[in-house]
Amino acid sequence: MSEAQPEVRHRTVMNDEAQHVSRVYAESLYRAAQKENQVEPVFDELEGVIHDIFDRDGGLELFFASASIGRDRKTEVIRAAFEGRVSGVLRQFLDVLNEHDRLDMLRSIAEAYRTLHDKKSHRVVVHVTSAVDLTDEERDRIVAQVKSVSSLEPILQATVDPDILGGVIIRIEDWVYDASVRSRLQAIRQQLIERSSHGIQSGRDRFSTRA
Repeated sequence: MSEAQPEVRHRTVMNDEAQHVSRVYAESLYRAAQKENQVEPVFDELEGVIHDIFDRDGGLELFFASASIGRDRKTEVIRAAFEGRVSGVLRQFLDVLNEHDRLDMLRSIAEAYRTLHDKKSHRVVVHVTSAVDLTDEERDRIVAQVKSVSSLEPILQATVDPDILGGVIIRIEDWVYDASVRSRLQAIRQQLIERSSHGIQSGRDRFSTRA
């Protein structure tokens, strides 16, 4: 029996389209918030909806995503959950999403708004993975280094992963700097394999020449 092949996830046209739609709605919300001088409050409100509501209890997110629940019922829940608790900009935006059956995209729209907000504010998210918690000095050093090469305001997001053994992995958008012990060991292992393969081939060549 052949070994089971690992599942490979490919980016699909649907995923690309969903990301595009999320960006369009996020840009629309950003312009509306900017017009009312509410960019930062709306950002905080979106973060609150995602982290304080959706992440803690997925019931509301599932409710919004359900195609079997009508718009009128969702309007009632939006009013009960958010009336007087969020800005008029976000409240009206939720109604727009409901009218277009896009409430299920609120999480991805919030992510797109966060990215747009960071870009407009000249901020950049720096993902740092380390084997143990970073010290304050290490955090400050990473922030200072990013500032010196990018002229952007770094937003540090640290993650602990003991599997990397030591060192750090730094990711800024599509750029990755891997200085982990695990990656170094893998590089050494690959070099040993290549040297071994080269030695075997050289031996074969010498044998063939003598034969």
